[in-house]
Amino acid sequence: MDPIPDMPDAPSPRAAAVREAAPADAEELVRLRAVMLDSLNPGHGDDSWMPASVAILRAALAVPGATMNAFVVDDPERPGALAACVVGTVEQRLGAPGNEAGLSGHVFSVATDPSMRRRGYSRACMEALLRWYRERGVTKIDLHASAEGAPLYASLGFAPTRAPAMRLRL
Repeated sequence: MDPIPDMPDAPSPRAAAVREAAPADAEELVRLRAVMLDSLNPGHGDDSWMPASVAILRAALAVPGATMNAFVVDDPERPGALAACVVGTVEQRLGAPGNEAGLSGHVFSVATDPSMRRRGYSRACMEALLRWYRERGVTKIDLHASAEGAPLYASLGFAPTRAPAMRLRL
């Protein structure tokens, strides 16, 4: 596993706008997740998952040191709204070569409001999340990249893996 690239300690001007999400941000985080999901599967129209996700985020973000965290940029044009976000988790697994501690990160819900794109907000959120992972000793971080997001992730050091994914729904 390649190491996570070093990032400057001093935040860039855009990164200064990033903050750790609070439980009160849960509805906006879910709204942005819906924006992301709709971009991957246009017109799906199913929002039945949203209330449960709001509750999950409110609970997780209320616990200091939790294994789920989010970083956000506030929308400068709409008070109370978010311009961009990223949500990630840390999972304890058994150790393996290159990851003796067995800590694994997973990045999901990287989303920017369509009216706020191309301002560096997703990059700033990702850099904050990567710092959070580094502070916890996480050395292996996975994500699923859309074609649109892949260049950002590659610029941060992510690379395609050889492992094929499989899934079972119960």
